Amino acid sequence: MKVLVVAPAWVGDMVMAHAIVPALAECGHEIHFLAPPSTAALASRMPGVAEVHTVCTRHGELGWRPRRRAARSLAERHFGRAVVLPNSFKSTLTPLWAGIPVRTGFRGEFRFGVLNDLRRLDEARMPRLVDRYAALADVVPTSPRLRADPTALRGLRTRHGLRSDRPVVAICPGAEYGPAKRWPAERFAALAARCVEAGASVWILGTDAERQAADRIVAAAPVVDLTGKTSLVDVVDLLSAASVAVVNDSGLMHVAAALAVPLVALFGSSSQTFTPPLSARAKVLERQLDCRPCFARTCPLGHLDCLAGIGVDRVFDTVSDLGAFTARSTQETHARSGCR
Repeated sequence: MKVLVVAPAWVGDMVMAHAIVPALAECGHEIHFLAPPSTAALASRMPGVAEVHTVCTRHGELGWRPRRRAARSLAERHFGRAVVLPNSFKSTLTPLWAGIPVRTGFRGEFRFGVLNDLRRLDEARMPRLVDRYAALADVVPTSPRLRADPTALRGLRTRHGLRSDRPVVAICPGAEYGPAKRWPAERFAALAARCVEAGASVWILGTDAERQAADRIVAAAPVVDLTGKTSLVDVVDLLSAASVAVVNDSGLMHVAAALAVPLVALFGSSSQTFTPPLSARAKVLERQLDCRPCFARTCPLGHLDCLAGIGVDRVFDTVSDLGAFTARSTQETHARSGCR
């Protein structure tokens, strides 16, 4: 059977959507993804995904016309089932209009009638997002995986003048959700300086939204600032070359985890209970405070102690413990790049 997975618009949620793919593939299903432009490229790097279809809508847009266009194209593929991962009403429209006979999703937001296989979400029984996705697909989740492209990585090294004779610490200072998820920029800057002193190359990865934080880091140490200069799949390939990644609770945290890159994840207002980095090579740093997790975009108390209280020494020591400053074998490098 052909199964259409209607995918999320957030990068981290999209990565976690891969958790249902291996089990569906083992059942003999052909898995396709339907995704917005913001995350569609990630699905092309997921093992087991046969094809990726794009619905050209912007974040938050209803998009009647592009959803109808996508439905007409999908109708020709004769899907047997759609698994709708987002909880919005609009995400159900394309599978309905495409005539997919079984349309599965959680109850909510006027989805009666447009979905014909409605499930009730038990948040207490399924605290993790991947478990909720798996429940919709009727499978046991696996840790999400992404493939890097070694050839593309070599091209990126040449294009950006990236040296390959030193271990790489990738710093990802952004978190689209809000400042209550972002470790202070001055802490990232101090960490970058320490890593350079220890003999590592430091790459800053992210979008133009991280420009201010990147400028603070660049002013503190001789690092390579790649913010706003790469696509999302470029970042996948660049992260695959990192000895260790230091990230906030963000989409790139999940990308690094799916690449099996050792990572240090800094949690502030959010909690790893819902969306932990699904990798045995991840170390989560957080503070146990009465006010967290509050899941606020900005600190409601104005002090951001949950993140400001995570010291540079603690993060640097964790980066070192993960082997950031030791030589990696060629075999390890190739394995992380997807050459298995």
